[in-house]
Amino acid sequence: MKLSCYPAEVEEIVLVEADPFLRAAAKGIAGRLATPVQILDGDLRALPVPGGSCDAVVCSLVLCCAARVQDALSEVRRVLAPGGELRFYEHQRSAKPLMTLAECLVTPVWSRAAGGCHPARDIVAGIREAGFVIESCDRFSFLHFEHVLGVARPACGDD
Repeated sequence: MKLSCYPAEVEEIVLVEADPFLRAAAKGIAGRLATPVQILDGDLRALPVPGGSCDAVVCSLVLCCAARVQDALSEVRRVLAPGGELRFYEHQRSAKPLMTLAECLVTPVWSRAAGGCHPARDIVAGIREAGFVIESCDRFSFLHFEHVLGVARPACGDD
């Protein structure tokens, strides 16, 4: 589980998860970590934390599953502290037109089988449209799908 990937410098992890099975799995791992972990029921539509309380928000394969990406990113901006950052690892629409077509065709079945995932979404554009400035973004292919890994911050004056 991704909880074990955080560096030792992280003082606290607040994990928000809507799925009861995944929350239970996270609790099992959290108990073995040195970093304190709070595990909360919730999702990106309404994060159960105060506004401006997070130095960083990590979205890992959740924006591709969000019903409304802009609403989710608005909520991320709400909870970020001034100077905070969004760290993301997400599916990303392919830059190759034929692959984009394949992603669009497979999305209805894939979405049902993979927790609402929409692999043909342009997450990078969505992050920019939500008022973030992308500071770094690596694009790569994994299991025939494009992915992005990066860091973004709210545009100046938005934090």
